[in-house]
Amino acid sequence: MLLSNQSTLQIGQIVKILKGKNAGQVAVVVSIEDSRFVYIADGHRRKFDQRKKKNVLHLQPQSFISSEVANSLNESGRVTNGKLRFAVAKFMKSTETHAEEKGD
Repeated sequence: MLLSNQSTLQIGQIVKILKGKNAGQVAVVVSIEDSRFVYIADGHRRKFDQRKKKNVLHLQPQSFISSEVANSLNESGRVTNGKLRFAVAKFMKSTETHAEEKGD
């Protein structure tokens, strides 16, 4: 699901990490603490059980929300690492395809 330009992060939204040792990597928002902090995981290096607390100023929101992750978290409060990996891979594939269409 694509999202219009929106400033607040949502559960299931893909983000690019801008600061820290994981800078440049992509992850999924799995929980929102308040307006300043969220928890992220990617299912590979950072598992759901060991999710990372990040300042929202250190993240770049992407216009992609994984409905599978959002639905799973809303229904059970948990998500499998496989679903997180799938969401990240799906986003990476869509950005790769989009870049090829532009000719970059």
